[in-house]
Amino acid sequence: MMHETVQTGIQDVWVYLSASPLLHLTLTLVAYQAGMWIYKRAGMNPLLNPVLIAVVALVSILLVTGTSYETYFEGAQFVHFLLGPATVSLAIPLYRQFHRVRKSALAIAISLLTGSIFASASAMAIAWLLGAGTQTIISIGPKSVTAPVAMGISESLGGLPSLTAVLVIATGILGAALGPLVLTAVGVKDWASRGFAMGTTAHGIGTARALQVDEVAGAFSGLAMGLNALATAILLPLAWSLFFQD
Repeated sequence: MMHETVQTGIQDVWVYLSASPLLHLTLTLVAYQAGMWIYKRAGMNPLLNPVLIAVVALVSILLVTGTSYETYFEGAQFVHFLLGPATVSLAIPLYRQFHRVRKSALAIAISLLTGSIFASASAMAIAWLLGAGTQTIISIGPKSVTAPVAMGISESLGGLPSLTAVLVIATGILGAALGPLVLTAVGVKDWASRGFAMGTTAHGIGTARALQVDEVAGAFSGLAMGLNALATAILLPLAWSLFFQD
């Protein structure tokens, strides 16, 4: 009897709290801080990316409590709003490294085109080999581009923007977690090169990871994220219209 009373009381408290828009904002911030705490306690192991930990924790809470994504987003949308200013602020470290960017213009251009084309082509080729449908192949193409641009590209080509958004987030988390390990394994030590690779493949989440490690890496990662979004928005629709449509 007492157990049932306590359980009912907890449910009543949750129903009351869930009506407050601050609840889900608070949960988001707490989940990320918990992820950062685990990440630092583990010696900044890239496999324990704080974004990944926060996403798993929040999804688990939403599933256990039966909370819809719409309800969650209504309270946590302030974080979404801050993505704009946060992205613009990436120009600050980039400005400080502008002399290096100017000296490396040719290398940046070649790396950008190679990375942008390979990121899309390899993902679409793997999806095709695994028997995916046309709509799925289109949706996976811009997975290395920041979410708003990727969803726009996917929708314009007939893909599923919602599927693209999931793939973009998954790519960013995996890129931020595994990217540093892969770059170290292949012997890439230059911070500018490491940052540019992270920004090209893992967009904003990879850039956040790069900024945590080194300012030069963060600057070049932010540059790569913006240029890759522009390049993919131009090249992918052009390639699709030339080679994959009647």
